[in-house]
Amino acid sequence: MFKKILIANRGEIALRIQRACKEMGIKAVVVYSEADREAKYVKLAEEAVCIGPAPSGLSYLNMPAIIATAEVTDAEAIHPGYGFLSENADFAERVQQSGFVFIGPTPESIRLMGDKVSAKQAMIKSGVPCVPGSEGALPEDPKEIIKIARSIGYPVIIKAAGGGGGRGMRVVHTEAALINAVQMTRSEAGAAFGNPQVYMEKFLENPRHVEIQILADEHRNAVWLGERDCSMQRRHQKIIEEAPAPGIPRRVIEKIGDRCAAACKKIGYRGAGTFEFLFENGEFYFIEMNTRVQVEHPVTEMVTGIDIVQMQIRVAAGEKLPFSQRQIEMRGHAIECRINAEDPYKFVPSPGRISTWHAPGGPGVRVDSHAYTNYFVPPNYDSMIGKIICHGDTREQALARMRTALSETVVEGIQTNIPLHRELMADAKFVLGGTSIHYLEGWLSQHRR
Repeated sequence: MFKKILIANRGEIALRIQRACKEMGIKAVVVYSEADREAKYVKLAEEAVCIGPAPSGLSYLNMPAIIATAEVTDAEAIHPGYGFLSENADFAERVQQSGFVFIGPTPESIRLMGDKVSAKQAMIKSGVPCVPGSEGALPEDPKEIIKIARSIGYPVIIKAAGGGGGRGMRVVHTEAALINAVQMTRSEAGAAFGNPQVYMEKFLENPRHVEIQILADEHRNAVWLGERDCSMQRRHQKIIEEAPAPGIPRRVIEKIGDRCAAACKKIGYRGAGTFEFLFENGEFYFIEMNTRVQVEHPVTEMVTGIDIVQMQIRVAAGEKLPFSQRQIEMRGHAIECRINAEDPYKFVPSPGRISTWHAPGGPGVRVDSHAYTNYFVPPNYDSMIGKIICHGDTREQALARMRTALSETVVEGIQTNIPLHRELMADAKFVLGGTSIHYLEGWLSQHRR
């Protein structure tokens, strides 16, 4: 096992990894930008190194600064968290070339799954169902593009091969708009991701977003840890997640879970990962794989009792997974609300100093947050300042605990989206379960403030 790990991230995930290291008796080095000097994980750290000014390009995305810090602090491994460099194959490669262990998949796996076209081709070969679409990147010939669209059937969606986070997508409803949409998406993709390739898929009208969490080791063992429903989204950004997904038969979930684990073995995957699917009319359609720990990993931890971050570390150290698929049990239900520093209805970021921070408690309540009273939320990064996760024996109990937890939470000095969460937890359609990825957008348009 490693003696010392460098955490190459910030915010609540840096604190989450730090806690996992402490529990395992591993020393942790945290890096921080000048804007994060006051952060909780920096104050709690045994070793903390400032790696640059506030802009992430000069700090959390600064590969030479992170690797140099690992060298001077005698760290043996680097945990990238999520976001920033976590799915950057070049970073994973440089970490390895510099003599450190990258706590994540191999650079080859990150490249394979990071390109949406190659990922889809790999999944088709592994027997994982995919959305009907182009076999690879779209050709240059407009006539060929029109032919592909006709074979799929409108509406279609044009996606950037190197895209993610809801960017680089365009829905097309008519043939007249097709070629212009492809050209625009190509130019956007080239500017945003350095890769102008795009591909085409059938646009599903009313799907849910359901994902499968997997763990795999380098000894060709792979398991899946149940599913999460992440359909409550705004502009492709998740706001509420839960496990298990309401209303989907277990045999359907088990079939897709087993295929995901088999695919991991086939591509030689190592570490934690998430297969993301659209689910419509009883069918799963693969959209992408995230080759890192997810923001929403706590709901899976709450229902399985498995510490995913510790498993990432153990697998990276060469250990075998300590359990088989048969030993994994799902208990109860868990729901997560992402707490963002923003206007709850206009979504304008609200950085600034938190004058009061009171976190909820009680049975089945977990709060993952780096915030505290008098903490200054910097304007330079993502607006998420924490997550409230509630577990219950049933979905109804988890919902009741979340309502109680949200009613107890006090954040003053800045705006947060807690009022929105309180309303959504009482919304009849959400309480029923099984809303589509478009539901929240429609709800917001009807509840404009």
